[in-house]
Amino acid sequence: MREGDFTEGNIYSPLVKFALPVLAALFLQSLYGAVDLLVVGQFASSADVSAVSTGSMLLQTVTNAIAGLSMGATVLIGQSLGRREQEKAGRVMGASIMFFIVFGIVLSVLMLTGTRTLADIMHAPAEAYDATCDYIRICSAGLLFIIGYNLIGAFLRGLGNSKIPLLTVMIAAVINVFGDLLLVAVFHMGAAGAAYATVGSQAVSVLISFLILRKMELPFIFHKNMVKWEGKLIKDMVGLGVPIAASDFLVGISFLVILSLVNRLGVTASAGVGVGEKVCGFIMLVPSAFSQSLAAFTAQNYGAGRLDRAYKALLYSFLLSFSIGIGMSMMSWFKGYLLCGIFARDEAVIAAGWQYIRAYAIDCWITPFFFNLAGFFNGCGRTKIVMVENVAGGVFVRLPLAFIFSTMKPVSLFRIGCSTPCASSLQTLICLVYFFHIRKRLQYDEEKR
Repeated sequence: MREGDFTEGNIYSPLVKFALPVLAALFLQSLYGAVDLLVVGQFASSADVSAVSTGSMLLQTVTNAIAGLSMGATVLIGQSLGRREQEKAGRVMGASIMFFIVFGIVLSVLMLTGTRTLADIMHAPAEAYDATCDYIRICSAGLLFIIGYNLIGAFLRGLGNSKIPLLTVMIAAVINVFGDLLLVAVFHMGAAGAAYATVGSQAVSVLISFLILRKMELPFIFHKNMVKWEGKLIKDMVGLGVPIAASDFLVGISFLVILSLVNRLGVTASAGVGVGEKVCGFIMLVPSAFSQSLAAFTAQNYGAGRLDRAYKALLYSFLLSFSIGIGMSMMSWFKGYLLCGIFARDEAVIAAGWQYIRAYAIDCWITPFFFNLAGFFNGCGRTKIVMVENVAGGVFVRLPLAFIFSTMKPVSLFRIGCSTPCASSLQTLICLVYFFHIRKRLQYDEEKR
């Protein structure tokens, strides 16, 4: 059995060994925006904190959509390897590279030309408006590096390798920390310095990932001539990735709208929710890591006709992420002020952040269900249902409730935050209903193959 082959042998141990580097990589990746906010919170003004919280959340929304789109390559490569179609896996990699180069250039140009429009849409506070524009503009200019990192990570996860992305993001995270300290603490560049440090560290991460990928012994033949536009493969990859990207993007948009509503309450509330969202990003890392790992694990076994292994992996992923989620819930509810205090020194901002993340203490009990089911569906190529449940939760529950709660006097950030666990409850219900509905169909497909 080759390394990264999930279709044979033990299930629990390979799944956990694959998920741990994914978790660590997600943790370090979250540090990009978190370290920006941490350093800015300690060495700059509340306006800079607001700018980084608004700008980084916007860029995180775009990044999540890119990661979702690249998941199409992960699933397609994993399924090809599971079916022992090595030549197709190599062609998928080449076609994906060409597609994302074109996509990245177009997206970067659009964001650069629309920077002020984006800041206006976000209702960036007047005191933080120019700093918010600087942050968005700088990160948009480096968007190709963000896309490159996520695409190479998608390739490696499809190959069953989660250790190399961890190594590269670890190096980049260290560079980002030193860059933030130098540009923000020493040269007092505020939000712009944090943005330059983020883009620079991402560029280093892409370069290292590319050099390592070139030296790797791949389970298929790949050469530069394979980097070309193959319409059929791109259509298949995009067909799998677009529903994931669209769902991630719409979820991100719903949180951006919430932040936009909160921004109208002033800099303190804006900074508090920004800090709270950074904390929440870390709280949700475990179910996110298992969701990504389960997608790669399921893709190979679905391609190999071993759904029994995918079902067992789903059970293990749920039990582990749920157990850890309980601990995260207790920490958020009772000691959330300590978590928020990492990213801010203003007592009012810390109090606002803690009030907001208490809602996520409730969400920690719910997300392990639909995160892991979403990973399973993605691995089976059923990505549209993931889009459906995310749209249903974000558009029909989270946004309306957040708007209603933001108009109720006195305004409570906890109440606004509770729109998220309400949305998660609906998403979990949709995923559970679909899972029991689709089991027979998946079994039929497996027997037909």
